[in-house]
Amino acid sequence: MSGFGDYLVSSRDLEEYRAMLALDDADLAGSVLDCPGGGASFTASACALGADARAVDPVYAVSADELEARLGAELERGRAWAAGRADAYVWDLHGDPDALTRRRAASAARFVAHRRAEPGRYVAASLPHLPFAAASADLVVSSHLLFTYADRLDRAAHLAALLEMARVARREVRVYPLVDVAGRPLDELLARLRRDLAARGLATEVREVAHEFQRGARHLLAVDATGPAAEVGAPT
Repeated sequence: MSGFGDYLVSSRDLEEYRAMLALDDADLAGSVLDCPGGGASFTASACALGADARAVDPVYAVSADELEARLGAELERGRAWAAGRADAYVWDLHGDPDALTRRRAASAARFVAHRRAEPGRYVAASLPHLPFAAASADLVVSSHLLFTYADRLDRAAHLAALLEMARVARREVRVYPLVDVAGRPLDELLARLRRDLAARGLATEVREVAHEFQRGARHLLAVDATGPAAEVGAPT
C-alpha cells in the first residue's frame, strides 16, 4: 500500500504529526515506526529529538535522486488538489495552498537529506507485510492511508494492515484520519474493524485530536498492541 500514482506521497512535518496523531514528548522518547512514511520529515525530526525512529514505504525502493525528483511532482499534485478543494480544508495552520506547498517542500528537503545520511532508517516495504520483528517498535503511526483510501482498500485490507502494525508495535498503533479523501465519515467501516480487532484480543479507542485540516478529520483510532492478536484472517 502507498506509492506513486493511486496514492499521494505527502511530506508532512513533525508539527503536523504531533497534532494529528496526538504525539507528546513521551511518545518521541522511545522507538517509533511511521507507516507509510512517504516524503515526511517526521523520522528526521524525531531522531533529532532522541527518538529511535524509522519509516517504511514502498516508494523507498527508488534511489534518493529519483525520489527527490518525484516528490517535486507530488508537491504540485498536492497543491493542485488542495487549491481545487480549498473549502474542504481548515487553513488556520497552513494559511493557503501556496504556503502549504512551501511548508511541505521544506519538509521534503529535510526528508531527502536525512534519507541520504541515514538510509537504514527508511525501509522499502508495504502493508500488510512489514519486515520487522514482533513488538520491535513502541509506537506505530499511520496517517492518510487507511480510511483515506477506503475507495480502493476494502475492509479485509484495512484489517490486515491494522493487525500487522499491531504485531510490530509493542505498545500502541495510531491511525489518522477516520474519514475518506472526500471527508466522508466511515462509521460503519470503523465499527466493523473495531469488532474485528476486539475478536482478536485487541482493544481500540477513538480519540479526538486538537487538529483539523481536512474538515471533519478530528479523530484518530488507537489500537492497544499489548493484546494477544490472532493470525491475520479474512473478516466475517
